[in-house]
Amino acid sequence: MTHAPLRVRAENGVVRVTVDNPPVNVLDARLITELKRLLVALRSDESARVIVFDSADPEFFLAHVDMTTTPEQVVELSADLPEGVNAFQALGELLRGQPQVSIVKLAGKARGGGAEFVAAADLVFAAIGRAGLGQVEAPGGIVPGGGGTQYVTARTGRNRALEIVLGADLFDAETAERYGWVNRALPADELDAFVDRLAANIAALPEGVIAATKRAIPAEDLSAGLVREHEEWAGLFARPAAGELLAGMMAAGAQTREGERDLEGLARGVGARVAAKG
Repeated sequence: MTHAPLRVRAENGVVRVTVDNPPVNVLDARLITELKRLLVALRSDESARVIVFDSADPEFFLAHVDMTTTPEQVVELSADLPEGVNAFQALGELLRGQPQVSIVKLAGKARGGGAEFVAAADLVFAAIGRAGLGQVEAPGGIVPGGGGTQYVTARTGRNRALEIVLGADLFDAETAERYGWVNRALPADELDAFVDRLAANIAALPEGVIAATKRAIPAEDLSAGLVREHEEWAGLFARPAAGELLAGMMAAGAQTREGERDLEGLARGVGARVAAKG
């Protein structure tokens, strides 16, 4: 199976999906479309029991949603969506509803829509000293709009979700583990072996066990919260301030490797300049 910008291989019930979308694995329209296409195809693949996601880039897992996404692209991505979700929420809900067990092997940074994708997965394991998670939307004048407010709250609780969304910091693997944002933080040189062993053990379970377990421990119904999130995101996104902030972030180096290394600082710097002008 080949899904550019994805590298996909399957063996013994484990489907390994490597994101390869240079320069920083931005979650652009093409990548969103290919991830959706792959997940839909796997739903009917009875030989697939576990999906493991990783990155071809050791520094970035999924940067965030492409800041240059046009309204026309949003309309295209919104075709044939389930009722009550927007184009970005639909990806997370598709992942949460997979019959397979989804595992994220997080060895780089994931922010914004990338962090939302991570939080939508069933299991997440993060490399100490290399992984980073952040919801960076607030300094850009918006709130998470791809399920982040709901997924983070479900994983960490309301008080920590407020800190994550409003504080807009990059969280290291150990803190993310302590908050419940990821399952476990592991030494970077142990991450591959741990995930490989877990994925193989789950894929080898007797027929019906995975399905029965996912029915017994269902993904929480977040539909009402997703509607609230979309309304708040759309209202802020329509404001001129959000457009000015996002354009300023792009001009300052967002979506380049250098700019993405400290996107939080870049965003706050742009915000300070915009506030000073106003």
